[in-house]
Amino acid sequence: MPASDGQTSGPFEGGGDPSVVRISDDVVGTIAGIAAVEVEGVAGMGGGIVGGITEMLGRKNLARGVKAEVGEREAALDLFVIVEYGVRIPEVAQRVQENVKRAVESMTGLAVLEVNIHVQGVAFRQEGREEESRVR
Repeated sequence: MPASDGQTSGPFEGGGDPSVVRISDDVVGTIAGIAAVEVEGVAGMGGGIVGGITEMLGRKNLARGVKAEVGEREAALDLFVIVEYGVRIPEVAQRVQENVKRAVESMTGLAVLEVNIHVQGVAFRQEGREEESRVR
């Protein structure tokens, strides 16, 4: 049935733009989480606000330590990280911000407006490794 307002009918309801791509918050969160743990001094991702208790997460659920707000052209991110004991936290946080911004912008084409880092804990080296080296 032809449209009465002069629009041609097609496969896109309402004459929408077929070239619009929407990237989900989880996809952006995963990219950000991977970029964060690549930075030296980051021990892992925290559980974030939802998790309540800080916990170490494996690589398969890195988006859990990231809160991403994604629009059509822009994104804002909050990352909840656990740093290694002995690192300079402001330097690690700055490197995480830079790496996450670069990764998200290059992979998605979104402009990253904010990368907020929330340090939720400090991971200590495991003493079991030192004890193993003493035994010959």
